[in-house]
Amino acid sequence: MKEYRTVEFENCDEFIEKKSRFIGYVKPVKTAEEATQFINSIKSKHWDATHNVSAYVLRENNIQRSSDDGEPSGTAGVPVLDVLLKESLVDLCVVVTRYFGGTLLGAGGLIRAYSHASKLAVNSGKIITMAPCKILCCSIDYSFFDRFNILINDMGANIENTEFADSISITFTIKAQLKDELSRKLTEISNGKYTVTEVGEKFAKINE
Repeated sequence: MKEYRTVEFENCDEFIEKKSRFIGYVKPVKTAEEATQFINSIKSKHWDATHNVSAYVLRENNIQRSSDDGEPSGTAGVPVLDVLLKESLVDLCVVVTRYFGGTLLGAGGLIRAYSHASKLAVNSGKIITMAPCKILCCSIDYSFFDRFNILINDMGANIENTEFADSISITFTIKAQLKDELSRKLTEISNGKYTVTEVGEKFAKINE
């Protein structure tokens, strides 16, 4: 399976445009049900808002959905969705809440405002790349800890767990195709003292 881009966590950001308040919310989701639950939770939270516009994109079955929630057709949900598509983002849902400030923005103004709110939302959720990764484990001496950290950071790996005992046991993920290169480099810098053990595989965040 191919790597993909999404957001790391749920978050929000907002701005004011001609006295209208736009609040952009984002959340990682895997299913239409999760997206719908998130949309409904924002609608419940902002029950008194003028509009709660939404869009989501899912990897599974390449699902793309958007809702204008009462705004003129094509001026709200589609611009929010377009931001996700242009950024090649999947498995996430964005809801933009609007409190009308009394000044009409016009079709062009609405498109720009909802696009901007969507961009603020996804940026607040931190865009990351997920890729097929190997889960590896390595046990090292304390004296080698700093060098090991430098190595896996340079290779774009992410530490998942570190246990400190008589030695240090580190579990981390790395892009599947980089496992052999990491093993080779570890052998070189440790003069063959340390090796990695593969304990599984999964989609995980990678550092680019």
